[in-house]
Amino acid sequence: MTEKEKSLAVYRFMEAKETLVSSRLCFDNKLYKDSINRSYYVVFYAIKSILALDSVDFKRHKVAVGYFNQHYVATEIFPKELGKKVGRLKRKREVSDYDDFYVATLDEAHEQINTAEYVLSQVEMYLSGKGVID
Repeated sequence: MTEKEKSLAVYRFMEAKETLVSSRLCFDNKLYKDSINRSYYVVFYAIKSILALDSVDFKRHKVAVGYFNQHYVATEIFPKELGKKVGRLKRKREVSDYDDFYVATLDEAHEQINTAEYVLSQVEMYLSGKGVID
């Protein structure tokens, strides 16, 4: 791993952690749709931190998540349940962001924060094991 790859991975991981704070703030202020959106981006940035180590980047979320699933979930570097949770969160974020008249609930937002926390903790363990973060 190059220093540039490591630096980008750390930057993206820190961005994921900051976005989790934002998700919680939205949740605490009953902005559940925004909390779901932010929870998704926690996961997206965390995934992108791993992709930085492979020197790959994708503009489309679908492609980035697909690459992660193919190279990290299907190969069981990360548990299959994590891949399923990411997929559910992605779909929930799309519904929340794009469907007219959608009203997100406290329970939905809470579930997505839990997913974001779970994925972030798994990515943190992975990056720590690779010596990227302490």
